Amino acid sequence: MSTENVRVEVDYNASIPNNVALAEDRRLLKALEEWHPQYLAWWGDMGPEGFNDKEVYLRTAVGVDPKGWAVFDHVKMPDYRWGILLAPKVEGRTIPFGKHKGEPVWQEVPAEYRSMLRRLIVIQGDTEPASVEQQRHLGATAPSLYDMRNLFQVNVEEGRHLWAMVYLLVKYFGKDGREEAKMMLQRRSGNEDSPRILGAFNEETPDWLSFFMFTYFTDRDGKMQLESLAQSGFDPLSLSCRFMLTEEAHHMFVGESGVMRVLERTCEAMNEAGITDPYDVEAIRKMGVIDLPTVQRKLNFHMSVTHDLFGSELSTNAASAFEAGLKGRFKEEKIDDDHQLYDDTYPVTQLLDGQLIDVEENAIAAINGRLLDDYIKDAKGGIGRWNKMIAKLGIQFELTAPHKAFNRDIGQFSDVCVTPQGDIVEQATFEANISSYLPTESDLNYINSLMKPCYEKGQYATWINPPKVGINQRPVDFEYVKLA
Repeated sequence: MSTENVRVEVDYNASIPNNVALAEDRRLLKALEEWHPQYLAWWGDMGPEGFNDKEVYLRTAVGVDPKGWAVFDHVKMPDYRWGILLAPKVEGRTIPFGKHKGEPVWQEVPAEYRSMLRRLIVIQGDTEPASVEQQRHLGATAPSLYDMRNLFQVNVEEGRHLWAMVYLLVKYFGKDGREEAKMMLQRRSGNEDSPRILGAFNEETPDWLSFFMFTYFTDRDGKMQLESLAQSGFDPLSLSCRFMLTEEAHHMFVGESGVMRVLERTCEAMNEAGITDPYDVEAIRKMGVIDLPTVQRKLNFHMSVTHDLFGSELSTNAASAFEAGLKGRFKEEKIDDDHQLYDDTYPVTQLLDGQLIDVEENAIAAINGRLLDDYIKDAKGGIGRWNKMIAKLGIQFELTAPHKAFNRDIGQFSDVCVTPQGDIVEQATFEANISSYLPTESDLNYINSLMKPCYEKGQYATWINPPKVGINQRPVDFEYVKLA
């Protein structure tokens, strides 16, 4: 078994910045150097459209120490130093769960789990370029240079996360891994012939409210998955995901703060106009802001689509990955049980006799169901903070998370009609009321009508408030993107 040491220092002068001693593995370095121009070609074709020649105030990772791990500077996105960074190795680490619990973590791929492990890495890796593709047109309608910069920061870091997964595939899976890496750049979000693997990553991101919802809700799924993979008994995967989580936090901040600023502007506009009824949509829209019921419907859509990313609540695949020690639970180390679960149960919501009832199921089979519940609890935190702001501004309206059975295409609820409040209804009733559950064409057209670019330094679109503080202690009117 290999016991290679992961370097904490980043070799930033290398063609591919890294802290994994790439220079000492000529075969791996050559394979990645051959993939690099293919990646840049993909970025040119499917990355942010129309801004690759502009200098953007980007954060670039230059180390893995939590203090001072990144630097900020203006750089053109194609010149961004994508690299391969692993968190520092924990000496003596053992597998924390499953049937191999307590055994030394693997430094090489265990032969009996090769196919399962490769699939986990491929699925995670495929999501990274997908989100870049979904967001590639948004620069053209950015509500400010600050927001444009945040979009591009998310994009380049999703690109770096792709590099992280490709490194694992190429280093540990030989020819199969190189083929998978190539296919990562061949699939396309929303393409009928070669779509991305997971459904939510084939949805459009047509406007900035969608972007903020995506980065809050769907990137939060990324956080949950990365946290689970960070527990892995395959140490290189764990180390990769632990560092990716450092960058992922900013993506969710972009989403939560973006929605907050949209809601705040709407509430202030209502107060300025003396409008107290949040359902007076026509009057509110005349002020050029996004009404709160439309925000709720957008929330319903993005959160429910993200629910599907967790798969079936009862899953033999998830159970196998847990038992094998490849993918754990959210914050596995903080759960007070034996981490093997052979005699444990977990309550899973099921449809029985026309009712949604929690049923105790084998805890290993319910790994996905538990992760979904953890996600919902985590996501509700931000919704609560949005509601506190709405209440503080004196508007009587409360955003709510849709029931986990609502609008599902995957799992046991895919064939049942459930309202956002969790009521089971006939299909005809559901379809008759769908305009109150999900965004209508009229809603989307209205939001799209607001998507006018605001490129003046320090200026912000009328439908969103400026942030309270800038990036890296810079002012909110800083030139975050140099367009001239």
